Amino acid sequence: MVDTMTERVGATTAPARPGPSRQKPKHSRDAWVKRAEIALLAGPAIVMFVGFVIFPVFMAAYYGFFRWRGFGPPTDFVGLQNYVVIFTDGLFLSALQHNAFIVVLSLIMQGPIAIAFALLLNQKIKGRSLIRVLIFVPYVIAEVIVGTGWGLMLQTTGALNDFLGKIGLESLQADWIADPKLAIWTLMVIISWKYIGFAVILMLAGMQGIPDELYEAAAVDGASYWRIQRSITLPLLGPTIRIWAFLSIIGSLQLFDLVYIIWGQYVADTAGTSTMATYMVREGRLTGNYGYGNAVAVVIFLISLVIALTYQRFVLKRDTEGALTEKPGKEKA
Repeated sequence: MVDTMTERVGATTAPARPGPSRQKPKHSRDAWVKRAEIALLAGPAIVMFVGFVIFPVFMAAYYGFFRWRGFGPPTDFVGLQNYVVIFTDGLFLSALQHNAFIVVLSLIMQGPIAIAFALLLNQKIKGRSLIRVLIFVPYVIAEVIVGTGWGLMLQTTGALNDFLGKIGLESLQADWIADPKLAIWTLMVIISWKYIGFAVILMLAGMQGIPDELYEAAAVDGASYWRIQRSITLPLLGPTIRIWAFLSIIGSLQLFDLVYIIWGQYVADTAGTSTMATYMVREGRLTGNYGYGNAVAVVIFLISLVIALTYQRFVLKRDTEGALTEKPGKEKA
């Protein structure tokens, strides 16, 4: 009797064995559906990125080890000779200096002007929409049109010198394109005119994201207009300025079209406006040495990559960390 009661108690108190889960197949199907959706949506973009970005980079690095004429399989292996020639060629080093000069001057010239225009256009003034359109129009004009138009106007017999002569300023007439002392500054004016609209639009977008309550509170405290801009607008506009500066740096390092259209493949060297990209085209495609051109392309890519990663690590880090709601590895209390 006791054994029978014990068996009954044991039977009632023993934990029930879990039966086969019926939800597992459903969860498995949901996981596979999500994977299929991700593959369907992201797959084409990944294929395009690999096919048009990653694969060409590796192929350029491969061809850079050969003396290759652009057709047939490369067979004349030269190792690192192309890269040694690049960094010992005075023309490439000059082009690199020009790119560095353009990077610095673009930031110095375009940044303050864009902020000044953005402050003006952020106010309620008459004709504000028209001014915005006029400032942004040069940015959407094709580089071929911009280069051709400026090239015709800046010739020695062009519209600019003709205008200076008609108003009695013949002493200011110059060879704006071919003079090495003026050409790089001419290029900077054209670049600023072309791309200042993009910077202004970015700055305006950043300013319009600043809460009006901050300006109202500062005005109530008696702060002047310039004190408000210095203490509120510029600090809160910092992330936008840093993003614009990043885009400007990368674009300046890869500058090609305006220089090639206005100065051509040979005048750019004598005028002091050549860039790494124009050097690559001239020494690679125009001379038929495509292996060397690919090596130059790899060097430009690595320089841009190192600068971009360094900038993100030391400049954009504060913005990316500020965008996180929780630091990685930190558990909630």
